[in-house]
Amino acid sequence: MALWTTGPGRGELRPETLRPPADGEALVRTLWTGVSRGTETIVARGDVPASEHDRMRAPFQSGDFPFPVKYGYLNIGVVEDGPDPLRGRTVFSLFPHQSRFVAPATALIPVPDGIPARRAVLAGAVETAINVLWDAAPRLGDRVTVIGAGLVGAAVAILARGIPGVEVTLVDVDAAKAALAAALGVRFARPDEAGSDADVVIEASGSAAGLQLGLRTAATDGEVIVASWFGSAAVPLELGADFHSRRLTIRASQVGAVAPSRRLRRTTTERLALAVRMLADSDFDLLLGDTSPWTRLPEVTAALAAGTAEALCHTIDWTGA
Repeated sequence: MALWTTGPGRGELRPETLRPPADGEALVRTLWTGVSRGTETIVARGDVPASEHDRMRAPFQSGDFPFPVKYGYLNIGVVEDGPDPLRGRTVFSLFPHQSRFVAPATALIPVPDGIPARRAVLAGAVETAINVLWDAAPRLGDRVTVIGAGLVGAAVAILARGIPGVEVTLVDVDAAKAALAAALGVRFARPDEAGSDADVVIEASGSAAGLQLGLRTAATDGEVIVASWFGSAAVPLELGADFHSRRLTIRASQVGAVAPSRRLRRTTTERLALAVRMLADSDFDLLLGDTSPWTRLPEVTAALAAGTAEALCHTIDWTGA
C-alpha cells in the first residue's frame, strides 16, 4: 500500500504492484515513515509552483505535481531481499509512504546498531540541518539565533550547540517551545526578546514574519540563512529603514544540493550517511511527535493541508501493513 495525494487535503491509500529486485536492488519492508511537515504541507495543498515541479521532485516520487502524486522522503525499513550485506539490516531511504518497495541498494543507508528505528526517520531533517550549518558556517564562540522551533530549526539547534563556545538561541512565537529549548540545553526567546546582534541567523519558521525578524536579529554586516521553503506563497519584506545601512544579506539554503563549501568534497550520499550517524544523540527523540497507524495517512494529509498538523515529526507506524 502507498499514500497518494489526489487533491488539496485528499490522501488515498492505493495498492502497489512490486517486481522482484534485480541485481543491485533490494526489497524493503517499511517500519516507519516520517512526515516532513513543511514540504509535505505544500504538497498536500497543491502549492508547489509550476516553476519548481521538476526541481522539487522527491527522489522516488511517482506522479506529477500538483496531483495525483506519491510523495515523501523519510522512510525506515528492513531489507527482506537483496545484496547479502544488506539482508536483515535496518535502512534509511528517501522513499515515500509505502509498505514495501524495491530500490537500488546504493540508495539505502544502513542504520547503525543502537539507533532506534523510529528516531532514524529524522535523518532527512538532520541532513537538512547539516546543509544549513555548512551554508551558515558558525565559528567558535558565535551567537547563533535559530528562528522557528519546528523540526528543522530544532535539529539545527542540536547540531549547533555542539560547536565549542557557541551560544544558541531558539526563537518561536509559541511560548510552549521554551520547554523543548530547555530540554535541548539552548536558550529560548519570544520574537520580542530575540536581540539584534546575532553572528549567525538561521530562519526556519516558514513565515514572512520570521524572515523579517531574522533581519532585525542579525548584527550589522550580518547574513540571514533561509532554510524555509515558502512554495507559491508571496513573502513580503520591509527592506527599507536600516536594511541597506547595515549591509544585511539574505541567502537561501536548500538541501537538494550539497552546500557550495562542501560540494567538491562531499556527495549527497555521504551527507545523508553523516546525518544518520548524528542520530546516535538521544536528544533527537525530543523532535518526535505523535504516531499514527498507516491506515490514517489520509487524515494526516487533511491535517497538513488544513494547517493543523503538529510542528515536530509525526511518525507513521507500518506494522502489519
